[in-house]
Amino acid sequence: MDNSQDYVIEMLHITKVFPGIIANDDITLQLRRGEIHALLGENGAGKSTLMSVLFGLYQPEKGEIRKNGKKVVIKDPNDATALGIGMVHQHFKLVEVFTVLENIILGSETTKMGFIQKKEARKKVEELSKRYGLSVDLDAKVEDITVGMQQRVEILKMLYRDNEILIFDEPTAVLTPQEIDELMKVMKNLVAEGKSILFISHKLNEIMAVSDRVSVLRKGKYIGTIETKGTTKQELSSMMVGRPVQLEIDKTPAQPKEVILEVDNVCIKSHVHDRDAVHNVSFKVHAGEIVCLAGIDGNGQTEFIYGLTGHDKLSSGEIKLCGEDISHASIHEKGKNMSHIPEDRHKHGLVLDFQLQENMVLQRFEEPKFQNHGFINRSAVREYSDRLIKEYDVRSGQGSDTIARSMSGGNQQKAIIAREIDRDKPLIVAVQPTRGLDVGAIEFIHSQIVKERDKGKAVLLVSLELDEVMSLSDRILVMHNGEIVGELDPKKTNVQELGLYMAGAKHM
Repeated sequence: MDNSQDYVIEMLHITKVFPGIIANDDITLQLRRGEIHALLGENGAGKSTLMSVLFGLYQPEKGEIRKNGKKVVIKDPNDATALGIGMVHQHFKLVEVFTVLENIILGSETTKMGFIQKKEARKKVEELSKRYGLSVDLDAKVEDITVGMQQRVEILKMLYRDNEILIFDEPTAVLTPQEIDELMKVMKNLVAEGKSILFISHKLNEIMAVSDRVSVLRKGKYIGTIETKGTTKQELSSMMVGRPVQLEIDKTPAQPKEVILEVDNVCIKSHVHDRDAVHNVSFKVHAGEIVCLAGIDGNGQTEFIYGLTGHDKLSSGEIKLCGEDISHASIHEKGKNMSHIPEDRHKHGLVLDFQLQENMVLQRFEEPKFQNHGFINRSAVREYSDRLIKEYDVRSGQGSDTIARSMSGGNQQKAIIAREIDRDKPLIVAVQPTRGLDVGAIEFIHSQIVKERDKGKAVLLVSLELDEVMSLSDRILVMHNGEIVGELDPKKTNVQELGLYMAGAKHM
């Protein structure tokens, strides 16, 4: 028997080039029928690009794709769908005001005399949802259901189109631990029914739990494919980064000192609905400790940080920083004692069309060392920027002269963290500081945050990454529906209990 028949999809010697960068450099990936095949790599390794080539969003410069051993050409996503290839994107492609059922059948409606046959469609979707354990309310509007449910809708969309090759791009980034467990079950069910799955991720726990084989990419090149059963997280992270990585955070118990941040009964109005986005929130952060606000995205963490940093007004309550009431101070005033690593690095972290060196001194150019009678001292700015780039391993095409927009997301993030930590303020507000970063960069950033804590800084961390919440925090405050519903000690709790608080199933 011809060996190629074992492979349902083969991507052979794929090369994809963008201006100034080879995103995929001669990559070969072979998907066996009925397996979960993980695609692992650090930021910018070329994982999403490769899957976008398979889904017809990009055309490769070189290489070919085969299905069941026969060469195929995929010019666009419609060709991919016709070949039975479906994709759940990192950012879902759903119409918010349509119902679940309407979203599932959109684009492949069965019509009779110009009328959509909703009854038949509903029956087919109900059968699929039963068969694969994907229960959803077909009549709910997408805007009213949770992110985990929206993801189920995306999966049902693929199944409704009879796709047999399913691509999941970073599917767990926005889910709770319970939803992640559910998704893993669903993936295993799909494979048991004869589907084949490509699973993009840089989360080693999930890859170990669910995949049969792993292919690793590094800097656009193919490193190798190994059986998951025969490997370890340590080996995978070394393949991915190219050196041994410390997966556990090395830190001593916290030694909390004086109170730096005091939050008292803070309420903040929502921009979206009538109720408060943040309701009666009170807590303290001491010098020398890392306190984490944990929760599912959209439970008031973002609004609270906006209120704290001055992007939003408090409707009531009080915030004191270093003993001073800053409840209604300007962003500029608040910034005097606070470093802020923002959630949205493009909107609030960088001026994208400025050079990297200009971004490094955004809040500091008034300081005597960076200016003289109102004129910026360019050589002092450059010297400072060069030092931070070196210390924090910020990679960019032209060093300090690089335009921020042209850098990869991970390196933009490192630049912001370098600038904010170096400002040397009593409080560091770090919102998802490692979002979208790979294990090598995460290891470095975590060690920097712990170093600052040990120097006596107060750190308020907001994170959706449960591994990060558990390993970096000294105390965990869980936010649900705008309120703090639990205070946990990471040494005495586990991810499951934390997930129950986050989902609102458990309260203090």
